[in-house]
Amino acid sequence: MDKGRFALPAPVTDWAIAVGVAVLLLSTGLSGPTPAGGGELPGYVLLAAGGLALAARRRAPLVVLAVTGLSAVGCLAAGFEVLAVSYLVAVYGAVRAGHRAVAVVASVGLLAVLHLTALVFHGGPAREVVAQARSTLEIAWLIAAFAAGEAVRQAERRADEAERTREEAARRRADEERLRIARELHDSLTHQISVIKVQSEVAVHVARRRGEQVPEPLLAIHEAGREASRELRATLEALRDDDTTPPHGLDHIANLVEGFRTTGLETTLTIEGHPHAVPAAVGRTAYRIVQESLTNVARHAAATTASVLVDYRPGALAIRVDDNGKDTPHPVPTLGLGLLGMRERVTALGGRLRTGPRGTGGFTVQAELPTNGAS
Repeated sequence: MDKGRFALPAPVTDWAIAVGVAVLLLSTGLSGPTPAGGGELPGYVLLAAGGLALAARRRAPLVVLAVTGLSAVGCLAAGFEVLAVSYLVAVYGAVRAGHRAVAVVASVGLLAVLHLTALVFHGGPAREVVAQARSTLEIAWLIAAFAAGEAVRQAERRADEAERTREEAARRRADEERLRIARELHDSLTHQISVIKVQSEVAVHVARRRGEQVPEPLLAIHEAGREASRELRATLEALRDDDTTPPHGLDHIANLVEGFRTTGLETTLTIEGHPHAVPAAVGRTAYRIVQESLTNVARHAAATTASVLVDYRPGALAIRVDDNGKDTPHPVPTLGLGLLGMRERVTALGGRLRTGPRGTGGFTVQAELPTNGAS
């Protein structure tokens, strides 16, 4: 059964506690001895104010701590010897919110102020003054409130950590399942396309040996099969990369650019800013963006030159790939990524990706990846 199904909203609970404490303090004050010196009305107002202030203990725990502490001092000065329940609840709330040091310092200071207040406003033997101040703020109850707040804070922290761990494990399992499905789908498609490729090659070969004209549809099937086989092999390398070889990063971009020069594409690499270490996920994504962009340029853009810019910025890494080819409105995705895959990778890191034709001709891919807090 879901135990939290009938739980009251936090504001309702806070107000209920605040009103309950205020009623408790007022009833205790009214049932006790009447203060001398005409301080009844201010004392009752302070008792009620100290209790009602607890309604804001979640939103402003330190403010509530100060208000309830001042209320306790004012009540003692007015002649009420009422246990500062509101301050004890405020200590619990402050410690639960993580303000342990502030709660300790405030409590020690309040003890000193209460003793001084009892001495100034009531006088009498020192023993009676100390007893009067301690009756307003019992040390044992104060320690209990502090311990309860710390226990709840630790429990909530462990619960948050457990929830975060479950979410990370679920995402990891989902990623592993998607990778497994992708590999199985790749293996199946590779087999079927290989059959199509072999059959089309045989048909073309037989037709040419007989001196017959090869039909255009058959040539198209033959060429499509060869292209699909190349892309599937590249996809397989990308899928196996996580298992067999270390992931590529920024250090491998120079070799990647150099490799594309051997294909006839005049490629340049420019590094700007002050190079520094970046999170592994950012480096992998930057490498994949450059790889995917240059692959599309070489295969589909009919370009002769391409430039790669890696710009190290404060808190971010910028990648830009420009070419002088012809813009293709529907570039063929490769390496299992494509423009959609690049956008998904960049978005997962909280970055931005912009792609589109250049004003001077060609195509541009620009990405900005945050390096602060990435993993």
